[in-house]
Amino acid sequence: MVIGNRLKEMRESKNLSQGDIEKRSGLLRCYISRVENGHTVPSVETLEKMARALEEPMYRLFYDGEAPASLRKLKPPKEDEFGSKGAEADYLSKLRRLLAKMEPDDQKLVLHMAQKVARD
Repeated sequence: MVIGNRLKEMRESKNLSQGDIEKRSGLLRCYISRVENGHTVPSVETLEKMARALEEPMYRLFYDGEAPASLRKLKPPKEDEFGSKGAEADYLSKLRRLLAKMEPDDQKLVLHMAQKVARD
């Protein structure tokens, strides 16, 4: 599967233009065109922006059909929940990437520190 074709199909199925995706994602329309036509391979961060603009979960960019069993348990964030959109969503995405690079003990330390700060 070529990701550009998938993105174009999803965009067209929602009757959205490349300009609509530009407004929703902050990506330039010419860049969106290059991705859809296979001239550019987008980064994971860019794919996250496009998925958000299409109002689709990330897995849908790569997986046809119903969500795999492991993903069915995940619930989409509520509209008013922290990190559901905008700068907060970008912040959580960056935090998730950084946590993935840490050792498990360091992840536990960061979680412990966050719990301590949240209680105060």
